Amino acid sequence: MTPTRVEAVISYRTKRVNELIPIETKIRSAHELFQRADVWRGDHRIRTLLDTLQRAVEASRKAIQEVGIDALCRQCEVVEGGSCCGAGIEDRYDPVLLAINLLLGGTLPEVRNCAKGCFFLREIGCSLVIRHVLCVNYLCLKIQKALPLEALIRVQTATGTELDTAFLLQEAIKKHMNR
Repeated sequence: MTPTRVEAVISYRTKRVNELIPIETKIRSAHELFQRADVWRGDHRIRTLLDTLQRAVEASRKAIQEVGIDALCRQCEVVEGGSCCGAGIEDRYDPVLLAINLLLGGTLPEVRNCAKGCFFLREIGCSLVIRHVLCVNYLCLKIQKALPLEALIRVQTATGTELDTAFLLQEAIKKHMNR
């Protein structure tokens, strides 16, 4: 059986090969995958993981906001003219993670907003509901120095739950696709 174009894109296992696929192709593949959403939601494990992930994303976003990380990032971008969300970060994303964004009610942009920024970076920050582990985990030295240890632990605990659940969901979807 010949794999579909979407399955061929997803079957790439190495980061290096994944980075060679244009983000626009991955976004198209994510939309094609999203067309299978009803089938995935019929799977109890996937449905449960989606619900758990939605709550985990809300908890991690709340923690990030309450400790002030979002304000520090916005100040860095707007006032200081820098951003950790540089062009090329989007290369790490795969169609399954992008399809999960659609499953969680997110949208995927069609064009880059800023030539120097990640494809998903918008005026209000990241346009994605669920982000790559690199994006979620990264805390620059400025943030690490600005926040007390308890705040950093709180955020990392919340984002850890998000990342663990996102990984389990990605694997469940890939397993479901291979049936």
